[in-house]
Amino acid sequence: MPKNTNKMKDAIQSIIKGLMEEVFNYVLNTKPFSAESLRQNRPLYAALVPEEVFKASHFERSFVRLFGKAWEDLTVAAAEHGLGKGRKGAMISGKIKAGRLRRISTVLNKLEHPANGGVRPKPDWENELSYIMQGTGKDIPVKVVCDVLAQDANNGLTYAFEVKTPFPNSDITKVSKEKILKLHAMEPRMVAGAYFALPYNPYGKREDYAWGYPSRWFNMKADEVVLIGDELWEKIGGAGTYQAFIDAAKEIGAEYKNRVYRDFIGIEPPPDAG
Repeated sequence: MPKNTNKMKDAIQSIIKGLMEEVFNYVLNTKPFSAESLRQNRPLYAALVPEEVFKASHFERSFVRLFGKAWEDLTVAAAEHGLGKGRKGAMISGKIKAGRLRRISTVLNKLEHPANGGVRPKPDWENELSYIMQGTGKDIPVKVVCDVLAQDANNGLTYAFEVKTPFPNSDITKVSKEKILKLHAMEPRMVAGAYFALPYNPYGKREDYAWGYPSRWFNMKADEVVLIGDELWEKIGGAGTYQAFIDAAKEIGAEYKNRVYRDFIGIEPPPDAG
């Protein structure tokens, strides 16, 4: 279990509460659902489907979009009460040999643009990194800004995480892979590990992850630098962190479910809402 489970739970709940207030403010005040606009702009849909379905969809889209901003904060909270320290937007400065930088560009270009119209190569972290590390030449100063930097208070080891939503686009993933390759190519190494991290797996098991865009850049099912769901939370917070995260959300879930029913949908919650 995480070293400071109760403090981690409090930190997670504080972040979630702030997020939920932002969601309610957005869907109730900033951009409320309009049945009139639905009838005017999509009359066929309004004629065939109850407006409550579209109202629920409006809430879901707003919730998912705004929650996407909270994953880094939640990762930092897990790090501070797990490994020991965590911060967002940390800059890491180091040196990389010129030949390694050129090889990083070569690897990324091949993954993005197949040579002579051929078949795009499949990403292979171990072989790519081995190829890059053979580069030589002058040391070039390089700076990398990572989403989250965490430090283990017990041994001082530092880990970098590129924390993205479970459905990242291709450009975002490419940028993350370039950062991670640079962090691994630095000499001396400035971090003990650098990872492409997704906070949950919408497909269930790791081997079933099927969102196509990041798979252009990583082998999402096998690359050791990819962490999905509980792999991320237990790496940064210790064994049991993922369940602690879910439990923290469940503790305050009933309150927000009831508010969704009453304040947004406009009905009394069913008996089993909590």
